[in-house]
Amino acid sequence: MEIDPKIIKHMPKTDLHVHLDGSVRIDSLIALAKKQNIDLPASEPKKLKSILVPGPKCRNLEDYLMPFEIILAILQEEEALARVAYELAEDSAKENVWYLEVRYSPVLHTRRGMKLTTIIDAVLTGLREAERKYNIKTGVIICGMRNISPATSIILADLAVAYKNRGVVGFDLAGIEENYPAKHHREAFYRILNNNINCTAHAGEAYGPDSIHQALHYCGAHRIGHGTRLKEDGDLLNYVNDHRIPLEICITSNVQTRAVQSLEQHPLKFYYDFGLRVTINTDNRLISDTTVTRELMLAAKYAQLNMADLKTIIVAGFKSAFLPMREKAIMLNLLNRELEKY
Repeated sequence: MEIDPKIIKHMPKTDLHVHLDGSVRIDSLIALAKKQNIDLPASEPKKLKSILVPGPKCRNLEDYLMPFEIILAILQEEEALARVAYELAEDSAKENVWYLEVRYSPVLHTRRGMKLTTIIDAVLTGLREAERKYNIKTGVIICGMRNISPATSIILADLAVAYKNRGVVGFDLAGIEENYPAKHHREAFYRILNNNINCTAHAGEAYGPDSIHQALHYCGAHRIGHGTRLKEDGDLLNYVNDHRIPLEICITSNVQTRAVQSLEQHPLKFYYDFGLRVTINTDNRLISDTTVTRELMLAAKYAQLNMADLKTIIVAGFKSAFLPMREKAIMLNLLNRELEKY
């Protein structure tokens, strides 16, 4: 039986893997570019969207990341960062996302001389404004970048430490995966773990299970971003399952980046049936032209999930949140009462 998307939209949800710069509204991008006197490749919303959303023509992760250059040119001012952070939380709240973890790399917003602290404060300002207006709780994950340098990752780790308990809930490693091993960034993760901060890492998306192995055993990741190729190593798969390490699954994005060749071939069904803790996320609401509701609908369709399965995955999202245990328990109690309606 097909599940009504309106029901999924009304259900409480999380989005634990969503990039700020990949989730900007098209209209806001055009307005900000105009205000900053920046030329975009197109000024008409539909045309610009066709350029920024790679869709089926995307060949790999590098292709998928290309539109970010256009977007990042606009996000070099405080006002722009606060606005897009607010709007991302607003868009999420409007589909009843109760808890949102927004990730980005502050170093990518320094092109016009903004300080790293100014960048973080601007994003936190936007998120807090949305929290005051909507029923949503948010946290920030700071991203080190594989393809920039391990030294930069250490600076960003120190930043995460400074903002612990001030809005930053975790640390991540993002960027081009192949030829940029996670183990090169282990010093940054050592600082994070030494300061009792949660961490995740993009791994097993554009590179094989060895990438996941490094994220776990060199970097101590508490969650894995994507993990699409985990199925290629049965021993590691069992380790991830035994230790209840959550996978941040982003279905549409995985097809776009060619981490999987089609929706039908996505390993989500296998992971879920095997008992792994899987969570469903957007990755980039603009670049992947998606919402949490749409991703859960895709999960239901292509992994043959029923309502009970979707509830299990939604609960897994809340269990996997980088939140203190007491806050998580309160949220889970509220969630379970709400889910009884469905």
